[in-house]
Amino acid sequence: MRVSNVEQSLSEVHETVDTTLPRKGWKRILAYIGPAYLVSVGYMDPGNWATDLQGGAKFGYQLIWVLLMSNLMALLLQSLSARLGIVRRRDLAQANRETYPPLVNFCLYILAELAIAACDLAEVLGMAIGIHLLTGLPILWGTIITVLDTFLFLFLQRWGIRKMEAFIIALVAIIGMSFLVQILIAQPAMGEVVGGLVPGFLNNGALYIAVGIIGATVMPHNLYLHSALVQTRKISPDKKGIKTAIKYNLIDSTVALNAAFLVNTAILVLAATVFYKTGNTEVAKIQDAHHLLEPLLGSALAPILFAVALIAAGQSSTITGTMAGQIVMEGYLHLRINPWLRRLLTRLIAIVPAVLVIVIYGDEKVDDLLIFSQVILSLQLGFAVIPLIHFVSDKTTMGDFAIGNKTKILSWLVAIILVFLNVNLVADETIALFHTDISWIAKAGIILVILLFIWLFVTMTFYPLLNKKKKQLADMLYGEAVLLENLAINKVQKIAVALDFTKADEKLIAHALAQGNTEVEYQLIHIVESVSARYSNYSSDDAETRKDTERLNSYVSQLIQKGYKATAMLGYTHRVKEIVRLVNESNAEMLIMGAHRHSGIKDYVFGETIEDVRHQLTIPVLIVNVSEKAIPQ
Repeated sequence: MRVSNVEQSLSEVHETVDTTLPRKGWKRILAYIGPAYLVSVGYMDPGNWATDLQGGAKFGYQLIWVLLMSNLMALLLQSLSARLGIVRRRDLAQANRETYPPLVNFCLYILAELAIAACDLAEVLGMAIGIHLLTGLPILWGTIITVLDTFLFLFLQRWGIRKMEAFIIALVAIIGMSFLVQILIAQPAMGEVVGGLVPGFLNNGALYIAVGIIGATVMPHNLYLHSALVQTRKISPDKKGIKTAIKYNLIDSTVALNAAFLVNTAILVLAATVFYKTGNTEVAKIQDAHHLLEPLLGSALAPILFAVALIAAGQSSTITGTMAGQIVMEGYLHLRINPWLRRLLTRLIAIVPAVLVIVIYGDEKVDDLLIFSQVILSLQLGFAVIPLIHFVSDKTTMGDFAIGNKTKILSWLVAIILVFLNVNLVADETIALFHTDISWIAKAGIILVILLFIWLFVTMTFYPLLNKKKKQLADMLYGEAVLLENLAINKVQKIAVALDFTKADEKLIAHALAQGNTEVEYQLIHIVESVSARYSNYSSDDAETRKDTERLNSYVSQLIQKGYKATAMLGYTHRVKEIVRLVNESNAEMLIMGAHRHSGIKDYVFGETIEDVRHQLTIPVLIVNVSEKAIPQ
């Protein structure tokens, strides 16, 4: 039997789509469809565009087989990621945190954040380029404008996961249709396109682009994302329900990732047909590609569709990048911040290097930065793939749903290929760098970083195998239920109640009394937020402070008359800080607060007190619904 988790991945939308309802045919399949499409947008983001365009312009159709190989790798790894989330109800970050030592987890967290930042950098630059191509606005201004998409993410998030999935699928459709039209206009030689599916030798230049393609396709943050997104589906916890979920998610992944493969292939084929075949092999920039499409294809529609698809790709990818960042932070650090703040921080981290490169080097270096971001992504892959393979191979936690030997061998083969390509690239670049006139300090720093990566890689790979003592995970799928032997807890002696002098006070105090008896001391708390309190703090003596003192003492007096122990405490100015301080100073063993269920902008103005307070306290916090609808009139 599966035990429910206190820590839920993407808690706002966790199990919000019920697949257990009676459905037949396509309706049953559609209940599972969605997570893979959110993942797939990462496989057709602006970073892919940059690598695909360079690959097609410089090497023609030669690298199509790299795209196909990357897609097959992605399909395998994403299916493993989905399996982890479905069976264990854990995302990859949570599973890592429960398995590896703190230092290893910290390093893995940093690498995951770097991968997300690199991905978001590509999306920022891609959207900025798309805005520039469509409107003529400078890329620098387009980069800054991308901050505004934070609010779009907030809007979609409040509508729920299904609405977000629908929006993403619509953007994917726009990208696909745009390139379908452009391919029809270009009319590539299909025989040569098919020939590009045959693997061939890669020289240094082609290898760099190939690794970039792999990094742009098999993205490490997508492995974190997929393992969390499948948990938005509520499934039956028995074997049949889990088996069904795995089957339909495989269908979802196959369709979505093949759609992404077709888009990437279309970009590369378009570049090979329009640029490589016409001798424009140096056309490696998105801007150049856009400008040359019209004269070379003879159609004014092609560059417009190109720019629209680029904006759609950047916008769709940035939404999923935010969700991946939330998953990584909460999974590794147990740190939960508002999604809008997380989005803003991620976006600013991406914008800063983009703005610096544009200001210092100009627009011509933007595409080089895009390619570099994808190579960075590729270098992170091994550190996400190897733990994933370990987890889905573990029969102790996966039960009958651990992957078989054939799948295990294939997975490790993919991991070896990825690691080999990255090691080869790092070795080539390091040797080339050491032949330059860099200082011995820089060389020592490079060697130190390489040694650190080797240590992390070895530890990450062999720790699960050498660690014989397995942890008993809270979400164990099979085995006996926990024996409930120690259910006794010490009764609380002091209960704090945060009051705001509304009609909700009576309900809050009633709930407080229900938690104790006449022997319990009730600490009534109120925070004065007048102008005088803001500047005078504890020496405040304005009319509001005196009135609040009078009201609080009235409550205390009424409770004493009814036979209860009660005292009053006032705090000043900073609501969260003062509530935490007063609770700690009074040694209260429980806090009772009211939730007003604000919506819209009020939620961000008034609704954060509860979250901030409970994260700063170690005692139980009882949240009482005191909205007007919940209070009897």
